Parts: sequence; C-alpha cells; structure tokens
Amino acid sequence: MQYALIIREAAEDFARRGDPVYRDGWVAYSQALAQAGIMTGGAGLTGPETGTIVRRKGEDHDVQDGPYPDGKEQLGGFYLIDVPDMDTALEWATRVPISDKGSVEVRPRLQM
Repeated sequence: MQYALIIREAAEDFARRGDPVYRDGWVAYSQALAQAGIMTGGAGLTGPETGTIVRRKGEDHDVQDGPYPDGKEQLGGFYLIDVPDMDTALEWATRVPISDKGSVEVRPRLQM
C-alpha cells in the first residue's frame, strides 16, 4: 500500500536548507528509502513565500501570492512510499530528519 509522508517545516528549517549538515540528513534519508526499495516518488518544495494560491469564488477565481496558510509549520515536501501497512509507514516517518519544530503526517494514498 502506498503512503504519503507529508513533511511540514518551521520557517527556521527552510532557512537551514543551505546548511550542508542539514541537507546531508535529508539526502541520507532519501537514500535509505531508495535502498529499501520503498520510495515511489516525492519532492522537496521551495519556501512558502514562493507559492501562489488559487481559490474558487463562484464562477471566478481569486489568485493571491503566498505564503498561505500562515502558520508555524509550512509544507516542505513529501515522500511517497510503498510499504505493507501503516505501522511500517509510521516507522519510516519517525526517521525523517525534521527538527523538533516540524512534523510528518502519514496518510494512505487514495486507491481508485
């Protein structure tokens, strides 16, 4: 079954992305997923200030530059993994190299 590991990071963590030690932790984690043969996709995302939001307003659309939503954590990226069950997905989620200001949401992929 496929699960998304949805990474949320604090503003300080986005700022640390240029730090080689911080980046090396993410590279090592990505390599571990690949070596285990369970990573089927994923991507890191640029900071929330680069985003644009499109909202439906009846028949029209409202376009606003980000960051939105305003919160302590922002979407930083995701991994899509293929593992037998939620327990295994949670085990991999605990290994994500986030700081204590971030979080990982584990969500099953919609099967259609």
